[in-house]
Amino acid sequence: MANNNRELGNFLRKARSQVDPEQAGLPPDSRTRRVPGLRREEVARLAGVSTDYYARLEQGRPIAPSPGVVDALCRALGLDEAGRTYLHTLLGVTAAPSRRHSRSAQRLRPGLHQLIDALDGEPVLVLGRRSDVLAANRMAKALFTDFDRMPVRHRNYARWMFLSEEPRSLFVDWEDQARAAVESLRLEVGGDADDQATNDLVAELRGKSTEFDH
Repeated sequence: MANNNRELGNFLRKARSQVDPEQAGLPPDSRTRRVPGLRREEVARLAGVSTDYYARLEQGRPIAPSPGVVDALCRALGLDEAGRTYLHTLLGVTAAPSRRHSRSAQRLRPGLHQLIDALDGEPVLVLGRRSDVLAANRMAKALFTDFDRMPVRHRNYARWMFLSEEPRSLFVDWEDQARAAVESLRLEVGGDADDQATNDLVAELRGKSTEFDH
């Protein structure tokens, strides 16, 4: 990459200016933002690189990032397919083909069902990826809801939180509980943006809940 690559610097600055910090999964920050979007150090943190490393990329320094680092930057900046291709081209890195997949089925280890059933004095929920409910003991079913009675694809804590009436009457701090469920999903998306089941869940919640993105 040539020195003083203004095109790359301009692209990175524009891309991070268009990212909403909250939607990127960053915690609330009381500091005043002088410009919209993410700060350099926030992009670096989301991409798993140092702030100095990212700053040098924006400055067009002669750096040759690995394909993995470039993919992490694409995810941190929320780039679409065209943006991903353009960034890879600017950096001279071959883009990996886009993947649409769902990971393997989630299963509990043998004996775990018996263990949570034995903890009868406290409600116990076992959550898997994207907050799927994998198991619940008797107390949890009585306090929350009987997830076993739902279709398998509906047994999800975030889905129940936003699309059912029960949580709103159950939790005095429903907004805080809902916000925590959203944060968990954001971490899932950040960890594997191509997981189809997670993306389908997020799309469903955005389509059916006016509160999910707020």
